Amino acid sequence: QVQLVESGGGLVQPGGSLRLSCAAFGSSISIYVMNWYRQAPGKQRELVATITSGGTTNYADFVNSRFTISRDNTKNTVYLQMNSLKPEDAAVYYCNKGPPRFPWGQGTQVTVSS
Repeated sequence: QVQLVESGGGLVQPGGSLRLSCAAFGSSISIYVMNWYRQAPGKQRELVATITSGGTTNYADFVNSRFTISRDNTKNTVYLQMNSLKPEDAAVYYCNKGPPRFPWGQGTQVTVSS
């Protein structure tokens, strides 16, 4: 059973940057398409970015070239570099693969505020 542990969130001012990490434990995730999701209070969880096992990436329209998803299969970890953060990016960020999903991790809180 894979356990996902997200980290790297925090409080940042508008225009700032954060790098999120998603470390997987228990089994290799290298063969899977991995995704970053986010969920803001009162809203549904939404897909942010996707990376295939081969490194092909795709992003939600609202990312608008501000975020970069990457992976290091030697570390069994997926990353999300977020630049030019906006207040509307504030949410709890999660990683997971597509259905069937691994158990959800605890997520990492991103707060964007001056």
